[in-house]
Amino acid sequence: MAWLPGPFLCRTLLGFLCLNGLAVEVKVPTEPLSVPVGKTAELVCSYSTSVGSNFALEWSFVQPGKPISASHPILYFTNGHLYPTGSKAERASLLQSPPTGGVATLKLVDVRPSDTGTYLCHVNNPPDFYTNGLGLINLTVLVPPSSPSCSQSGTAFVGGSAALRCSSAQGAPKPVYSWVRLGSFPTPSPGSVVQDEVSGQLILTNLSLTSSGTYRCVATNQMGTASCELTLSVTGPSEGRVAGTLIGVLLGVLLLSVAVFCLIRFQKERKTTPKETYGGSDLREDAVAPGISEQASPQADSRKGLLERSPSASTATTTKSRLPMLL
Repeated sequence: MAWLPGPFLCRTLLGFLCLNGLAVEVKVPTEPLSVPVGKTAELVCSYSTSVGSNFALEWSFVQPGKPISASHPILYFTNGHLYPTGSKAERASLLQSPPTGGVATLKLVDVRPSDTGTYLCHVNNPPDFYTNGLGLINLTVLVPPSSPSCSQSGTAFVGGSAALRCSSAQGAPKPVYSWVRLGSFPTPSPGSVVQDEVSGQLILTNLSLTSSGTYRCVATNQMGTASCELTLSVTGPSEGRVAGTLIGVLLGVLLLSVAVFCLIRFQKERKTTPKETYGGSDLREDAVAPGISEQASPQADSRKGLLERSPSASTATTTKSRLPMLL
């Protein structure tokens, strides 16, 4: 039976390889790095290995929320030459040149919000034994809040409610929002105000005329503040009734206009419908005109008799006219 080395012997052998520089070990800071926008970021990466002709160092970047396999290279060092690459090549460099002394710190100038993400320091030195040849550093670019946008939903009436909203398009870390009432007007009662610092929403309920005024929203993070203002106008009860009456009148006029339009169209369609007619072939020779009875038509009977005798008379006339010609 073959003899296999025990755990103690494996650890001893691994320690021996490390002491003799036959292992690759990369170390990076464990804490995330935060740098204000426009400043310079230095990402420290140290390693231990027996640097040889096959030594290679690579820095790469992956956006937040994406896997490491989706990383993009920033620069590459091998055979004594540095090769910057990618969209960050013009702003990226190494503090150590060449980076063969055990430290390979990445320097990134004029950082931008798009630089926020994870940076990978990868050391490759075959045939050295690998223990941990990869280090990850999380960088956050700090951005002050941009000027927020203030908005109001709905129309405010006495006794009703109003929702005021506030939001900044930029800001890292994400800003928190607070609303304040400007001027010397009395503030709404505590029970009528609901404020959400995360979403930037302010809800005012049970409004009164004293709720009218100017409200300011302030967006804040560790880089600074920005604000916007909004004027709230609460409509009184009488004005609310007038508005409701006006809306009712407009709706009534609209419904009446629709009804008149439909009636006119119906009348036009009725006039253009063709009436039922009868052709000459449908009339009877002995038909009686409407309103005239058969008993009240003796003249018609006499005319009928004359028409029946008219062929004989015509024949006689024709015969008399031909006698002189026979003579």
